Amino acid sequence: MVSPRPSHRVTRPVRNNLFDWLSLSEYNWSGRMEHPDFLARLYDLDSLPSTDSRYRNAAGDIAQHMVRNYDWEDDWVFGDARFNLRGGSDENFLNFLAATVHPIVRTHADDAAAMVEAYNATLRRDNFELYEVDRLGDRVIYGWRETTVYRAPSASQIAQQPDLTENAVLRQHLGRIERDLESDPPAAIASCKNLIESQCKIVLTDLGIEYGRNDEMPKLFGKVASALAIDAASVPTDPRGSNAVKRAMGSLSGLVTAIAEARNAIGSGHGADTLSAATPKHARLVFNSTVAVAQFVADTWHETSRWQATDDEF
Repeated sequence: MVSPRPSHRVTRPVRNNLFDWLSLSEYNWSGRMEHPDFLARLYDLDSLPSTDSRYRNAAGDIAQHMVRNYDWEDDWVFGDARFNLRGGSDENFLNFLAATVHPIVRTHADDAAAMVEAYNATLRRDNFELYEVDRLGDRVIYGWRETTVYRAPSASQIAQQPDLTENAVLRQHLGRIERDLESDPPAAIASCKNLIESQCKIVLTDLGIEYGRNDEMPKLFGKVASALAIDAASVPTDPRGSNAVKRAMGSLSGLVTAIAEARNAIGSGHGADTLSAATPKHARLVFNSTVAVAQFVADTWHETSRWQATDDEF
């Protein structure tokens, strides 16, 4: 039987360093919120004990000492046993850090970004980091994750290629993959398929090539491959590696089919009557395959667009 993973992988020195940094920095951990209001977002203060005999619970004594009188030190919470930030679980500690940079707590986005950068410089020693998980308008909501697992890069070159006005579509798919890769593998697998399908339609539209509304992804990719000459025959003769590259290019269609089949078999979106068997490792495998296909299409399309633009000048 596999033993459960320990929940104290963020070490005491890393926690101490982060709290020391917060204590010395210009940033108040509770931001624009009163201490009781901030902590109530994470803990049931009414059920936690009071350290002041005049009050029944933590809600009462924190309000007394940090709202009405303000006679505790600003960083009192770092050593309070009720919250156990120095010795408690990773989840408890990391959720606290993420809360300090939430848009509701932190008025200025630049301040939140600076805090996250400082946090991550220390957290990565223990293979953790804060990262963007959602948006509140134009403001970032941060969550946390381990950095030892492979993750979808939001700033991937896939999203930086000249995707015309539809660039946001691919970024949206990448964001969903990044969000779901660990927490919802079937959804991440479905988004991988959607990314390739959207990219194919974007390329075909740009090149003025018609496609059927109900065309399946392998058929769409076949049209893209034909239009962009993505096939083994397009590899220049090079005795040092042409055969290997030709075999790799010849496998792209197989990867596309595999991605589509993975979505149908273990991805979300088909209303299956049984739970998907997909795990994060399956999602990462499908994602890696997606990157291989999408990146090569984007690179080739970029070269084709550049050549066409040059021809139009003459």
